[in-house]
Amino acid sequence: AFLAGPTAAANADPAPTAPRPARPAPTAPLAATDYHAIVALSNCSGSVVRGPLSTDNDPALVLTNGHCSELGMPGPGQVIVNRSSSRSFTLLNRTGTGSLGTLRASQIEYSTMTDTDVTLYKLRTTYAQLKSQYGTDALRLSAAHPQAGTSISVVSGYWRTTYNCKIDAFVYRLHEASWVWKDSLRYTSSCNTIGGTSGSPVIDTASGLVVGVNNTSNENGEQCTLDNPCEVDQNGTTTIHQGIGYGQETYLLTQCLTATNDIDLTQAGCQLPRPA
Repeated sequence: AFLAGPTAAANADPAPTAPRPARPAPTAPLAATDYHAIVALSNCSGSVVRGPLSTDNDPALVLTNGHCSELGMPGPGQVIVNRSSSRSFTLLNRTGTGSLGTLRASQIEYSTMTDTDVTLYKLRTTYAQLKSQYGTDALRLSAAHPQAGTSISVVSGYWRTTYNCKIDAFVYRLHEASWVWKDSLRYTSSCNTIGGTSGSPVIDTASGLVVGVNNTSNENGEQCTLDNPCEVDQNGTTTIHQGIGYGQETYLLTQCLTATNDIDLTQAGCQLPRPA
């Protein structure tokens, strides 16, 4: 399933008043994965992140899914860059029990559901201002491809809930309806993510670095349909894993982020899809 909350992705803030799914029992977060830098969107989860080259005076970035954008789901092949946005985000306190304040975007820096499922917002607030106003440091994006067997936490700002499991394997191609994602993360079964967890950072619990962004799970055991992604290997063999969740790797973002926290799709080594 696209793991957004009960409101449509195009709905405006504030947070929805529609009934939500039954809240799962919270899992105690590990020391490396409390709720600092975690945000809640109106329909999804997200986090404040920074790349290896960013400086304290750069505008901060918020990471979530492509399908969580207020513009709606980007179509296959669609890539959105440098689009004006005033999206707001609720910044959680370290324990996840309350809000430190509201952050606001200036633009969608990058958004797509092709090869990956990511939206990166640029905020009107710098990392230094986040630290000064809220005492919050950003999560750091890992520049390395993650490893199978790594212990991870999927930290949802929407639900204030943390799911702990491991990276089970990497999926050559993950198909859901008309979208296809490359080299996706498959979780072990204890990360039983639900609607509203879309856009949660996938955090390596040993290092505290973000290695992915949570985006979907197979709900009903159907094959390659909406809410029921399927795996397709190099030989074209299709398999399904009902109840299993998936995320998209984020090291690709670090290959495209400049020293001024802009996505430069022409930068050497950048593998993110470009606008047509």
